[in-house]
Amino acid sequence: MHKIKERITKVYGEKTADEYSDIIIKMINDTKNKKIGERKSSWDEKDVLLITYGDQFFRKDEKTLIAFNDFAVKYFKDTFELVHFLPFYPYSSDDGFSVIDYKKVHENMGDWEDIEKISKNFRLMFDFVCNHISAKSEWFQEYLKCNPEYENFFIDLDKDTDLSMVTRPRTHPLLSKFDTDCGEKYIWTTFSDDQIDLNFENPKVLIKMIEILLFYLEKGASWIRLDAVGFMWKEVGTTCIHLDKTHEIIKLFRDVVSGTSPGTILITETNVPHKDNISYFGDGTDEAQMVYQFPLPPLVIYTLMYGDSSIISNWAKNLDTPTDEVTYFNFLASHDGIGINPIRGIVPEEKILDMVGNLEKEGALVSNKKNPDGSLSPYEVNSSYINAVSKKNDSQETKIKKFLNAQSILLAFKGVPAIYIHSILGSENYYEGVKVTGMNRTINREKLEYDKIINELEDKNNIRNKIYNNIKNLITVRKNASAFHPNAKQEVLDFGDKVFSFMRTSLDGTQKLLVINNISNEEIKLDLPYEVSGELAASSASVENNTAALEPYGFMWILVK
Repeated sequence: MHKIKERITKVYGEKTADEYSDIIIKMINDTKNKKIGERKSSWDEKDVLLITYGDQFFRKDEKTLIAFNDFAVKYFKDTFELVHFLPFYPYSSDDGFSVIDYKKVHENMGDWEDIEKISKNFRLMFDFVCNHISAKSEWFQEYLKCNPEYENFFIDLDKDTDLSMVTRPRTHPLLSKFDTDCGEKYIWTTFSDDQIDLNFENPKVLIKMIEILLFYLEKGASWIRLDAVGFMWKEVGTTCIHLDKTHEIIKLFRDVVSGTSPGTILITETNVPHKDNISYFGDGTDEAQMVYQFPLPPLVIYTLMYGDSSIISNWAKNLDTPTDEVTYFNFLASHDGIGINPIRGIVPEEKILDMVGNLEKEGALVSNKKNPDGSLSPYEVNSSYINAVSKKNDSQETKIKKFLNAQSILLAFKGVPAIYIHSILGSENYYEGVKVTGMNRTINREKLEYDKIINELEDKNNIRNKIYNNIKNLITVRKNASAFHPNAKQEVLDFGDKVFSFMRTSLDGTQKLLVINNISNEEIKLDLPYEVSGELAASSASVENNTAALEPYGFMWILVK
């Protein structure tokens, strides 16, 4: 708590700190007095997350969170410890990320009681969309009316301001024109003209957002995702990303949640190169406890596409964390596309462009970003993950093998794994949705009719059934292996470029797990320099007399001495 004034001083100066630190401390104490539930103190191998929308499943004349709860109790209760709900608040665009009201549940999804019911079976992760708010929100509408209460809540600049240094994730103009009761204004909109950036330079905005953060703790959030957080602080003449004051505000958020509800986990979502991404660990004790492992999704695609593990192996050798109080949030698929920027500097640019070109030929969509010099380069590949790691002419069997190979890497890798709902359900590209919305990201955001998806899951010949059961089995194995603790040691091994392999060793040193993935289309045999003591999981692979045999895209998790 003593650090709060120090954080405020660094961001706003001493005069503001005197006033606002007392306000924040009072807010923390008021929330603590409401006796919100205890959080798990840390994480372990059992913590596997499901990423989903609140309206992922629908039944006629029923709120979607009710449908989700019924589905989740039936198919996910024994598999996932946590559910990450993407924004379930009233919104105006971007499938939830243009939030109209942070404190309400979307009326089509349900209400806070429905969220509470789900929390009885799963711990919950909420999205905190802290960089921007919907143009339809009360805050922005009052701003347009020139209500003095909302003065300086948003950033207006002269339309001719030189913003050429600003890092841009989108190609549309950074400033959007709005007519207000005070006249025409050009407002900062990083992502779209319906997503209005908040002005954290105004400490009243900070107080408002901390109020929201504490409200989410009250409503049961154990983990909180800080969406697009790298853009939070703006200074004209800079890149306006990863600025020192952004880091300071995140540290303040950490102080707030730790002071209110110890064990609450903050995860930063910064789809940027690795060096910038891991800066959000701070010193390993004072900022985010987890950062998204953004290079992993495109690296696994690259590895399986070219049958070459050399790049992912070299990258994986250098994934240290500053302390054991932090770890990586690993994923392959998400509601967003597959980011390309995070592997720039890891994979040569010509190989990146070749990979993106191959994915496009196989049916993926590509979104571009605008560079400071006005040129365009691939920013994101939009595809379901199963389609991204396979080819159109692959047999169903081959498609499943490649996809499970990728999932086995995710579930064995150092850090906490998160699985997007469309991955465990074996969903493929949803082109019909893209035609309707005009948004590339819709390709991986299909909403599912409840009875139809259950029928497909229960059909043993359906690809959904095969993928769901295989991933579920892998998760079960992971949750019972101490060597898969997120902070357990990971040593990358060299069995040649056609194999991606690493050893995981439990924190107490009593369990060693050898992970072997054949990432090629060739059969491989390996003489293992270890004494094999048991096999935990395998697909198209076997081990006998310390010799492992792996069919194309086969994998194994083996206990060794």
